[in-house]
Amino acid sequence: SNWGETTILRSLDDVAALKATEGGPVIVHGSASLNQALSDAGLIDRYHLLVFPLLLGAGKRLFSATDKDTQKLELVEHEVYANGLQKQVFDVVR
Repeated sequence: SNWGETTILRSLDDVAALKATEGGPVIVHGSASLNQALSDAGLIDRYHLLVFPLLLGAGKRLFSATDKDTQKLELVEHEVYANGLQKQVFDVVR
């Protein structure tokens, strides 16, 4: 597929530098370990979560087990679908 002008970021410093530019948002889909690293580094501004009406006994953590201060979130969008799925959008409060 054609990704156009693509840059591979190899460190959290690279992500922080890109985030400081005038470009659009940096979006991550489906990578728990990358989300943990970005969250621990304070590089996430907004979470888009899909919550399924299902409890699993095991799985990958979305957030790391790192001991850090509580992070407040503000709910900015919420939608519930007929099948029970919920879309939740939270801004990180700094």
